[in-house]
Formats: sequence, C-alpha cells, structure tokens
Amino acid sequence: MAEGDRIIFALDVGDKTSALKWIEQLSGRVGYFKVGLELYTALGPQIVHEIKHGGLRCFLDLKFHDIPNTVAGAVRSATRLGVDMMTVHISGGTAMLKAAMDAVGSEAQLLGIARPKIIGVSVLTSLDERALNQIGIMNTPAQQVEHLVSLATQCGIDGLVCSAADLGTIRDNIPDDVTVITPGIRPKWSTKDDQARITTPSMAVSSGADLLVIGRPISQADDPVEAVNKITAEIAGAA
Repeated sequence: MAEGDRIIFALDVGDKTSALKWIEQLSGRVGYFKVGLELYTALGPQIVHEIKHGGLRCFLDLKFHDIPNTVAGAVRSATRLGVDMMTVHISGGTAMLKAAMDAVGSEAQLLGIARPKIIGVSVLTSLDERALNQIGIMNTPAQQVEHLVSLATQCGIDGLVCSAADLGTIRDNIPDDVTVITPGIRPKWSTKDDQARITTPSMAVSSGADLLVIGRPISQADDPVEAVNKITAEIAGAA
C-alpha cells in the first residue's frame, strides 16, 4: 500500500462547491474521501456519485445505529451507491452488526460487485473518561473500546475505528485481516482542535493503524497539497 493510500481525507464541508474543490485538489494524493453527516445531509447520494464517477474511493461515515432491520436497509442502500466502506456503531449490538454484515454481503452478491467493508465505531475520539461516565458508562475509554472490539470481531466485522491510544490494547487481539482506521490524527505542526485523544501520523502507523482519517490538518493548512506531502513522508518514515 502506498503511503498516500493510507490517508482518508475528511470532506467536512457542507456544500458541493467546496467538496468538489477538495476532491479535485487531492485526487490521486489520498486513498479515500470520507463523506460524513454534514456533507451527506447537504447533498445526499449525489456526492457519493461525484466521488465514484472520478474513479475514487468513498468512505461513507454515517455511523448507522438503529434497530437491525433499519440498519440492514441503510447498508443495502449504501451498497447500491457503490461506497467502498461504511461505518456502524458497535454499541448497536450483535443483532444489528450481524444484520449489517448479512445485508452488505447479500446486496453486493445480487449486484455482482465487490462487497463494501463494514467498519465498526467503538468510542468517539472526542470522548474521555469523564464524558463516558456522564452517559452512564463507568469504563475508561480503553476498557470500553476493548469490550466493543471483542463484540465486533465476534460478528466478523471488516474493520474498526479506534484511537491510536487504544491500538496497543487491541491490535494483537484482533484478526490480521481486520482493517484498523484511526481518527484524531494531528501532526506536531497542527492544532489539537476538539479531539480529546490524538496522535501523530507516524505514531498511529507504528502502533498498527492501517488507515488514518485526516481533515483539518490538511484543509486548514496554508498549502494543503504540501500538508499531504508532509504527512505522506511521515507515514513512509514509520512504515
């Protein structure tokens, strides 16, 4: 895997003009374009079509979390859109996770396409121990991640989203073919923003991350392309 392919650029914008600008500017420089709640709410499936029309890879990050039947329907719809990966909340439980896996497999087979990956979200990087306690979870973030990861791997999930701080706990306890995606990536030259648990690109890769979600360190840089080049070089030094 080329170092640039490890980067998932977060299209955290709310309009088509801005999204297309970033897609054009970073096409061929990053591995995936992540479509989250803000952009999908603004543009819907259209933005996924724009990404796929350019021969690029789309990571649909809507974090599905509902009853099993509803999530299965959403997964089938996303599969028909042609996304390469999509997220679900592991905290939705085993029935929901199994429904998602069954739905993506059957729909991809029906369409005769490669099956998109189902990526489980464990604990958001904006949540620290105090925040978890406030919502009734008495575990530390590391304990909660370990618990959810065990649940997800039992369901045969394709990948996991977790903080680099948790990688040391789980990387050796999950199958080798499970893709680990790490958000909260902040090079030393960028700002922390609203992430509570962050790490640098090199530290994340050295700890076992396969893919890195990066947004503001690139989009808010004076020269975004140079920022990508610097991150790519840092990843190469750690790989």
